[in-house]
Amino acid sequence: MSDNLHVNLNCNEPKLDVPTTHSKPNKRWRLAFATIYCARVLHSLLNEKKNGSKLPVATPSSVVLNVKPGAFSNVDQTTLTEIVKEKNLDRLLEFGGVEGVADALETDIKNGISGAVDDVALRQEAFGSNTYKRPPAKSLFHFVVEAFKDLTILILLFGATLSLGFGIKEHGLKEGWYDGGSIFVAVILVVSVSAVSNFRQNRQFEKLSKVSNNIKVDVFRNGRRQQISIFEIVVGDVVGLKIGDQVPADGLFLDGHSLQVDESSMTGESDHVEVNSSHNPFLFSGTKVADGYAQMLVTSVGMNTTWGQMMSTISRDTNEQTPLQVRLNKLTSSMGKFGMAVAFLVLVVSLLRYFTGYTEDENGNQEFIGSNTKALDMVNSMVTIIAAAFTILDVAIPKGLLLAVTLILTYSMKRMMADQAMVRKLSACETMSSATTICTGKTGTLTLNQMKVTKIWLGQEPIEVSSSISTNLLNLIQQGVALNTAGSVYKASSGSSKFEFSGSPTEKAILSWAVLELDMDMEILKQNCTILHVEAFNSEKKRSGVSIRSKADNTIHVHWKGAAEMILAMCSRYYDASGSMKDMDDGERMIFEQIIQGMAASSLRCIAFAHIQIPGEEHEIGVGLQKLKEDSLTLIGLVGIKDPCRPGVRKAVEDCQCAGVNVKMITGDNVFTARAMATECGILRPDQDMTSEAVVEGEVFRNYTLEERLEKVDKIRVMARSSPFDKLLMVQCLKQKGHVVAVTGDGSNDAPALKEAHIGLSMGIQGTEVAKESSDIIILDDNFTSVTTVLRWGRCIYDSIQKLIQLQLTMNVAALVINVVATVSAREVPFTVLKLLWVNLILDTLCALTLATGQPTKDLMEEPPVRQTQPLITNIMWRNILGQALYQIAVVLTLQFSGESIFDVNEKVKDTLILNTSVLCQVFNQVNARKLEKKNVFEGMHKNKLFWGIIGITILLEVVVVEFLKKFVDTESLSWKQWGACIGMAALSWPVGWVVKCIPVSDKPFLSNLNW
Repeated sequence: MSDNLHVNLNCNEPKLDVPTTHSKPNKRWRLAFATIYCARVLHSLLNEKKNGSKLPVATPSSVVLNVKPGAFSNVDQTTLTEIVKEKNLDRLLEFGGVEGVADALETDIKNGISGAVDDVALRQEAFGSNTYKRPPAKSLFHFVVEAFKDLTILILLFGATLSLGFGIKEHGLKEGWYDGGSIFVAVILVVSVSAVSNFRQNRQFEKLSKVSNNIKVDVFRNGRRQQISIFEIVVGDVVGLKIGDQVPADGLFLDGHSLQVDESSMTGESDHVEVNSSHNPFLFSGTKVADGYAQMLVTSVGMNTTWGQMMSTISRDTNEQTPLQVRLNKLTSSMGKFGMAVAFLVLVVSLLRYFTGYTEDENGNQEFIGSNTKALDMVNSMVTIIAAAFTILDVAIPKGLLLAVTLILTYSMKRMMADQAMVRKLSACETMSSATTICTGKTGTLTLNQMKVTKIWLGQEPIEVSSSISTNLLNLIQQGVALNTAGSVYKASSGSSKFEFSGSPTEKAILSWAVLELDMDMEILKQNCTILHVEAFNSEKKRSGVSIRSKADNTIHVHWKGAAEMILAMCSRYYDASGSMKDMDDGERMIFEQIIQGMAASSLRCIAFAHIQIPGEEHEIGVGLQKLKEDSLTLIGLVGIKDPCRPGVRKAVEDCQCAGVNVKMITGDNVFTARAMATECGILRPDQDMTSEAVVEGEVFRNYTLEERLEKVDKIRVMARSSPFDKLLMVQCLKQKGHVVAVTGDGSNDAPALKEAHIGLSMGIQGTEVAKESSDIIILDDNFTSVTTVLRWGRCIYDSIQKLIQLQLTMNVAALVINVVATVSAREVPFTVLKLLWVNLILDTLCALTLATGQPTKDLMEEPPVRQTQPLITNIMWRNILGQALYQIAVVLTLQFSGESIFDVNEKVKDTLILNTSVLCQVFNQVNARKLEKKNVFEGMHKNKLFWGIIGITILLEVVVVEFLKKFVDTESLSWKQWGACIGMAALSWPVGWVVKCIPVSDKPFLSNLNW
């Protein structure tokens, strides 16, 4: 584009010189940029005209404007990237420091960028977007190839090839391809189901990954603090950082205090790095804020950051196996070994029978007659014997069990997402079924997190009207609120009376009170003072402080704000309601303690403000500049903040207690507030207090000996004034006592406890990125009711998998015994490979779906937690498996040996009756599997429409196989009477199941030494 842009002021067509070598997209972009730039310049020129300035016109009808050949011409991305990556202070100073970079990026360091759509688009075009290239997702073809690598599939393909070859040679191409071709088709169908299922699970993980990576970040745009997606950040943005935040892009430190950054994700060093404006203003994407707060100027985003380049080479491993899947692998392997031993014995017996002349062909002639036997006949017979042995091996292995479990887990994860729980680790779904203790926080989890100042005490008097506060006290309160905060206040410049408050819920409540009731002007207060040093709030100190220098009289003041009893302990004087300063003796201190306890007993969070002016002689030696004074303070006042209990929390706590799960509340609030809230939520009974050992303070618990902690930890229901270390200590003690512990957390300091617990539950709204990354499940709505939902889903998943195992093993045990008996006795296999593939397909997919789609029921929360040492296959399941398997064995063997005479049919119809009855037995047994122990298996069945739909599809497919795919599956059409007989025999599994469940079983695990 030429440097001279000619614009006709008389609305004639503008002339824009654009080289014709540009591509169409570039032309469009440059035209758009030129239009925007011209509009801005014309606007400024018209403003000058209004102010009496002369327009620099070239002709009466046109002007020549000197326009930069491109946006941000004073800076390029390479330079910005090198300055930050190399931590090059000299290069930064050559640029004019951070302010010089901000000017080059056209950023107002106080108000940020404009945030207009065209401005954001221009920055993305010039510097890129805050996204990085991900490795390509695994395609469906990848999972198809993986499925074909399965040894069973390879053996089936080999057997199908032999069957196809011998069939064509014996019966010709027209008829001989049916058996082998049908097996090929069945294998392809099985592979397709497996590949599609794994592909969908992989896509599900990809979606969850995108959701979890879409972090909300505080930015300043057009003077307003707002939250945007991390992907929407652009170079030039001013980003607000606080403890626990992930740095969203590379950038430079603008303003802030006590900023400590954890760069271990980039450098591997565990020591925190101090970031400041003088020695180290460099911030890197992907690092975590460990302490303090700050504002940063974004200089590089996306692939221009080291983090982006690193993450673009990393793909999330979605092949994580849960503990339950590992146990299922062990079960499958054990059954495979058992099946191999049985198959080998059957093979030996069959070979001996064949070579000793005990077998006959279809015409009743002896098959093996020594040297007179044709080689081709011998090969055919050998293939038949080996195929029969392989069929026995095939029925012994529950091949589709892992596939079906994957279906259950994937479906449940999707439903849990809808129930406000995002699963980050699959194993947590199962472990939650064993949870015996939930350690939960208070604020935002048990409460609504809608805080409001409802009580104010100045001195020893409650204040109802803010106008009654003395002027000097009002000034101190306003200073203490406005300058000692990590929050902010935004008011639209249009004259609107509405304010927007940002920060933590406590900060927002205090700021709202000070602005709306005390008429605090935060901007004026900041302009009148210089902040010297800040100690940011964290969950261990439970207070924050600031030292300031007044520009009016050059005096230095220190303000503290925090937990009331902790601030009170730092004070030796107090202001009364009139603003007079008084000494605080023991009697006065006791009165203040009673005031604090009274507010806490009303479930109020008590916050105190204190102040001290540093004497002039201490200025010179730097007091208040680096270390804030922490004693001899003067108490300004107390405020009580109300945070109502969430609706439904008491019911959720009761549900947990009925399910055998203890709920413990661990909070930073004082003991009286904690006890009042715990009683309101149902965690404590009204008669439980400090004397009953149900309520303890963190410091007391910390000072117990290990033996005392282990003795008392089960009795504790509430731990108040706790630090993150106390929470970690509690989790460790509970684990030592054999509990399975779930912990909720939202702060970065909660990360050790979240990692230490069996299940870490982070908060999706108030949770920091550090907490989320340390957790297994993210509670998206921060609600304790959702924690209970996760517990219910965990039990539902485990219950569904147990039902599926029972169903699968029933079929496997029955088919194994039937094939062994039939092969050894008559060398006839009722279940051919093709028929077994069909039955397995029904079990692996359709049956899994019927069980996977079940919703958590109230019954699940009436059972005790699943013991982690409990066998996967319980005695109750063994009883049900053996009972149903024996019935199916009896039915099928009766049909095998006497079916022709009973029904007066030929052998082919008999084989069809066997297949049909077996499949229908599995269908009816699905209903039995709905309840492992209860005799009424029909309870609630009418509510699950999907269950009925899948049952209907299964029966429909069976009709198609029997009646319309006769040549492929080697079946024969059945009459209505024969169909009725099959349905009747299968339906008898219901009364059989009822009778079997009447049989008592021992508590001692059957086959416990196998550790299944």
